[in-house]
Amino acid sequence: MRTQKEKAMATIDVLNLAGKKVGSLTLADEVFGAVNEDLLWESVQHYRAALRAGTHATKNKKLVSGSGKKLWKQKGTGRARVGSVRSPIWRHGGTVHGPQPRSYDYSFPRKKLLGALRSALAAKLADGNLVVIDTLDLKEAKTKTFRQALATFKFNKTALVVEAGANLNPNLELSTRNIAGVEMLYGPEVHPYHLLRHELAIFSQAALEKLQNSLKASAPKRKAEVEHV
Repeated sequence: MRTQKEKAMATIDVLNLAGKKVGSLTLADEVFGAVNEDLLWESVQHYRAALRAGTHATKNKKLVSGSGKKLWKQKGTGRARVGSVRSPIWRHGGTVHGPQPRSYDYSFPRKKLLGALRSALAAKLADGNLVVIDTLDLKEAKTKTFRQALATFKFNKTALVVEAGANLNPNLELSTRNIAGVEMLYGPEVHPYHLLRHELAIFSQAALEKLQNSLKASAPKRKAEVEHV
């Protein structure tokens, strides 16, 4: 019986910008082995909650316009006691317990986020929407050139382009920013939301290798592996 390490590993073709195969990349089963839909849903909810501006507001009794003078004396009129025209029970009065500016962000465990990222990558691979390019280093910043390259990868509506490092490829940034439906990110910026939002995910080989190594190192050991150790 073969051990976990002896099992056949999945691979993906490595292409160049012309769409021709120039090699292959081994994919770790710890990263691309399974999809946890519940975890993906949680990560997307957390990301979208953090995006909310939270600028909605209502005026309470203190903020609404109107005099603060007591409308009539406390006793002897036969009417109910009223202290201010800005009372919440009056028309145009203040709002009680209305929404106020606040942040909708909340803490999300890092282990769950990394697990969701593994699931998002596995989903892209299973759907056949994961493309690996040997290099995304462009000699010049030309939108037309990169749009022609996207056509070879069956680009339809939306695509996420991921490069390794940070701010190291200005030509790629300039070439992608004017293409509708295309978003360019660097490896550390990738979130499960980005992968699920875009139909096609295009990684440079260096970016995917670096991300895979990071996710593989943080992946929990499976029961079979623990018993084998």
